[in-house]
Amino acid sequence: MQKLEFDEAVDMLLNSDSRYTREAYVFIRDGLDHTMKMMKRKGNEGHVTGQQLCEGLKQYALKQYGPMVPTVFEYWGIKCTDDFGEIVWNLVELGVFGKTEGDSKADFKGVFDFTEAFVVPFAFEKPAKQTRPRQQSRVV
Repeated sequence: MQKLEFDEAVDMLLNSDSRYTREAYVFIRDGLDHTMKMMKRKGNEGHVTGQQLCEGLKQYALKQYGPMVPTVFEYWGIKCTDDFGEIVWNLVELGVFGKTEGDSKADFKGVFDFTEAFVVPFAFEKPAKQTRPRQQSRVV
């Protein structure tokens, strides 16, 4: 099987699987590059596992979109780390991404909770409700 170029593969996937947008695929590709660079800086070059990729994608998303991550991901069709795996596996099956024998789509299942990762860091505490002392009613 001839290796497809990324854009050609995404075009094919968008025609056969409408769950995710083109931007979701581009994000995963760019996030993989980010993760590989991050691992290289830590002296860990080589294969990226599903869990490592999920963590790298989390950091990349926060860096790129900050508190808008949930909104952006919702628009792209990404609801949880399982979706990262679906996108990666779509690209693996077309030969765009590689895998090892030990890799599985299950490696992406429930790696982290999106609310904890993308909402909680930006939540703010409401100030305690200030109560004013009741005024005494005056009888005249």
